[in-house]
Amino acid sequence: MLINREIQRVAVVGYNRIPFARQNTAYAEVGNIDMMTAALNGLIDRYNLKGELLGEVAGGAVIKHTWESIFMRECVLNTSLDPGTPACDIQQACDTGIEAAIYIANKIALGQIEVGIAGGVDSTSNVPLVLGERLRKILLNTRRSKTTMEKIKQLIKIRLSDLHPVVPPNTEPRTGLTMGGHTEITAKHYGISREEQDKFALESHQKMAKAYERGFFDDMLSPYLGLNRDNNLRTDTSLEKLAKLKPAFDKQKGTLTAGNSSALTDGASCILLASEEWARTHNLPVLAYITFAEIATIEYLKNKQNLLLAPIHASSRMLKKAGMNLQDFDFYEIHEAFSAQVLATLKIWGSADLSKSFGIDQPLGNIDRAKMNVTGSSIPAGHPFAATGTRVIATMAKLLHEKGSGKGFISICAARGQGITMIMEK
Repeated sequence: MLINREIQRVAVVGYNRIPFARQNTAYAEVGNIDMMTAALNGLIDRYNLKGELLGEVAGGAVIKHTWESIFMRECVLNTSLDPGTPACDIQQACDTGIEAAIYIANKIALGQIEVGIAGGVDSTSNVPLVLGERLRKILLNTRRSKTTMEKIKQLIKIRLSDLHPVVPPNTEPRTGLTMGGHTEITAKHYGISREEQDKFALESHQKMAKAYERGFFDDMLSPYLGLNRDNNLRTDTSLEKLAKLKPAFDKQKGTLTAGNSSALTDGASCILLASEEWARTHNLPVLAYITFAEIATIEYLKNKQNLLLAPIHASSRMLKKAGMNLQDFDFYEIHEAFSAQVLATLKIWGSADLSKSFGIDQPLGNIDRAKMNVTGSSIPAGHPFAATGTRVIATMAKLLHEKGSGKGFISICAARGQGITMIMEK
């Protein structure tokens, strides 16, 4: 039973991640538990949490092996945190990290805990390979067989072709399309050109490169397996180079390429959330507060162009609850699953006609693009699905802390037509 008490403010007081690595590069031989443990250990070292009993640790992965049950608890036990610290797994596709942050934040707000860690991890290199259905049934029947002869009769049914492993499909099961396939439809439907997408991607790489140069990420990363920065970042790319890349999804008429889409990536990130009182007693500054969050879904079976546009609904509802306008923010962090998805979101926000097609009477309006993804985002950093949410929250927290005041708007889209928006304040 919950006790009726005053809602506590939820502060972001720390962050850490390992550099993100393009699929099958630096982290090809490690998995979720290894990477998440490394990110947690970096956080623990940075904020002197050794031996601390925390309220809870929450996080997850989109791509998990069957034996990785409650793997966040295993990660906690791999660290120097008090082993009495509980943990749980959360999974909501690309929203996983930010949903974990909301979960921990709500517990702090209600006074159930004073401090917790939210995070996420994914390995696209170390993916589960499963048996084909025919081989699986044969092996199960063999196991159920009572005599040696019955077992032999089952085993001789196995064919060489049955031994090929099955890679989990990277598609939306209800449409059979990949996210890139859906976003190709998005680009065509909303008139987002190849040139716009390439320009957006280039700018994101340039902004992240400048952020690294000025040391923005120096206190946000723990070096891991020889990497001290995201290896997907291209400091030497150009519009000319991006223009030469072939379409990745629609090979004939497509505009999405490996250059203007986020890459398959390995990595882990986490943030430390706490009440103001806990932060004071542990001499940690409040970097920023999480004040509002909203999750929404969208119909994408008939309207295949809208798979990644659920944040249109989430942002409208959240801003109404917060009594704010879209233009009230000092920084915007919009997850770059694809250049086209970000550009379509901006276009819909600014269009009365397009907004009405989403059931929104008044458009939210245009934003100052100079305030958006100012240190680069998922295209240059990479996108280890579950790790992106807490990476973005950490970035926003540091931007607001550097400024000393202000408001930040976050938007993250996800599979199955879901999306989350969040407001952070300093």
